[in-house]
Amino acid sequence: MKAQPGMHEGSPIAHYYRANDPEWHWLEARDAPDVNQFLKAANREHANWFAPLLPLAETLYQSHLARRELAVKSLKTALDHFTFWSDTAAEDDYPCWWRHPNDQPDAHECFLDVRDRAADQPFYDMGDMALSPNEQWLAWTEDTQGDERFTLWLKALPDGKPQQLLSDIGAGICWAEDETTGGATLLFTRFDDTQRPDSIWRVWISFSAPERFTEPTLVMRENDQEFWLGIGKTRSKAWLFIESGSKDTTEIHALPAAQPDATPMCLHARQPGVEVSIDHRPGAFYRLQNAAGPHFQLDYISDAHHRDTTTHWQPLIAHREDTTLEGVDAFAWGLIVAERSHRDAQVLLRRLVLDKDHTPTLDKHIELPETPCSQLLEDSPHFDAKSVQLREESLTRPPHWYSLDLESGERKLLKQVPVYGQLSPEQLTSRRIWATSVDGEQIPVSVVMRADLADQPLPTLLYGYGAYGEALDPWFSIARLELLERGAAFAVAHVRGGGERGEPWYLNGKMAHKENSFHDFLAARDALVETGISQHQRIVACGASAGGMLVGTCVNRAPDAFCAAVLDVPFLDVLRTMLNPELPLTTAEYSEWGNPEDPEVAERIRDYSPLDNIRPQRYPALWIEGSWFDTRVSYWEPAKFYARVTQAQQGDSPVLLHTDMSSGHGGASGRFKAWRDTARQDAFILWALGLAPISKTNQQQ
Repeated sequence: MKAQPGMHEGSPIAHYYRANDPEWHWLEARDAPDVNQFLKAANREHANWFAPLLPLAETLYQSHLARRELAVKSLKTALDHFTFWSDTAAEDDYPCWWRHPNDQPDAHECFLDVRDRAADQPFYDMGDMALSPNEQWLAWTEDTQGDERFTLWLKALPDGKPQQLLSDIGAGICWAEDETTGGATLLFTRFDDTQRPDSIWRVWISFSAPERFTEPTLVMRENDQEFWLGIGKTRSKAWLFIESGSKDTTEIHALPAAQPDATPMCLHARQPGVEVSIDHRPGAFYRLQNAAGPHFQLDYISDAHHRDTTTHWQPLIAHREDTTLEGVDAFAWGLIVAERSHRDAQVLLRRLVLDKDHTPTLDKHIELPETPCSQLLEDSPHFDAKSVQLREESLTRPPHWYSLDLESGERKLLKQVPVYGQLSPEQLTSRRIWATSVDGEQIPVSVVMRADLADQPLPTLLYGYGAYGEALDPWFSIARLELLERGAAFAVAHVRGGGERGEPWYLNGKMAHKENSFHDFLAARDALVETGISQHQRIVACGASAGGMLVGTCVNRAPDAFCAAVLDVPFLDVLRTMLNPELPLTTAEYSEWGNPEDPEVAERIRDYSPLDNIRPQRYPALWIEGSWFDTRVSYWEPAKFYARVTQAQQGDSPVLLHTDMSSGHGGASGRFKAWRDTARQDAFILWALGLAPISKTNQQQ
């Protein structure tokens, strides 16, 4: 009898295979010694295979460092009393945070050295920072394991001793506006047993003795397991908003920011399938809602009627068929609304200046530097600001920050990311092609490459996500230049399930329509070949998290479409995970994938879940990444996929698993380790594309 691939002597698959558990479910027993040993054995196998590519990975890493400015200073933000910014030294992973009095720029002082906080920690992530209203106290949350359970810290500025207040809370924190000389109220979230932020709490912190803070008081609890709670404050500083949301339904309560102990007032009661977001200007609330249509409408209601929010909302921007409203930001003078064109898959920022009757006296879009591109409104803390900051970038344009004077229209460049090295942004070219999916839908595909190679088919990295309505708008990557300089093209498949063409694009790629995502990704791959952009035998697929599920499904269905695939913290065991409501995120995901307790839903998920569709065939080379502390995609999902694909592999391409034993879903926390991880992944991609100095044939031997 012929031995199964991967079952050769010394293979982790052979050593740890259990005939009574062919699906490798035993890997879910986190505390079992064999689990840790198996993952470490797979890591050793990965390291042994990768050894010939280590010099290339080191070259990529060093070249990446040489291309970027390592010493990074953020833009300065002036608040009421102080101006704040962060400064990361060239050799450091983490920044120092600085401030100076607004009228004394030379009196600068470091008030939080994150390097010290992260020292001796294998993982460090700062969740949130919040300044007290008088800007003299700093609260922050930090995670030192990667499991997204945070600890709350507090210090007096600039050089008070940090004090730990609470542990095992959510990342987000928010000060109320009830500050006195004695103290102030801080609000935060806590989790239930499935790590769902199910409750909002408040705590009064005495500035004279913060270590003796009051026992936290429950503000609100959400009992529906599909809903998560979050807390925030309006730019006007008048209101605290508590948002309870599932994937497709929102409920919003409000508290006067100066009275956090008041009873929360419901501004928008939940209606199944109705999503809302709300902002405030003195005199009115503004609400984006999709009850009037799937692409959202903008309404307003006067303060005089805010306690009766069922009948008094008035339309300001009506629902349209060709545009989705994505966000609203309120200022003293009016609103900035983010709109997404369905036709162009492009976001536009629309500025409305409003009079006292909410009639626009100015209504115009902020000019774009090019299309397609990303244009974002940066944090603008001042409600009465007469200028705003914009961030703009594209596949060929590194990030630029501008100040836009709202009265004169003058744009002032504040900062741009410098790019060093032989390949400059000016030597790149990008284009957008349209792929035809199986149902005739046109799928946008964004591509970037060297301009001097644009007239020939190129080895290509095809990236995909397509979930939760998130849009992969164009972004510049310095690390990507390593691939482009060596002759690769980079492409993004904007498949349904994402948000690139508005709300309909998302709705047509979720739940019962999830199959569209997979058809779209494979159609994008074929369109790259048919248009002469890509070489048909040299395309690598790449996806992370739910994008890893997208890639895993497509590799199962069309393994010959790709020479390799990268699956980063991939969501692969979809059916089994969704059948376990005790796992983090499961219940909140029912409105994204469906609840498989319904047999029809279970069958639908089973048809695409990557782990349920592995079969004996010639798989392409696979690079699979997992994280031991990942609470979003458990480490065992990539581990089981690695084991079972290795057994099913009918070709000679490698199937590799690496599990980071000190990080969570976001990967390494320090920037240098993250860049090294990227360099190793890119070395594999270049090898798979035939662009590495070592041939694929030699590597397989």
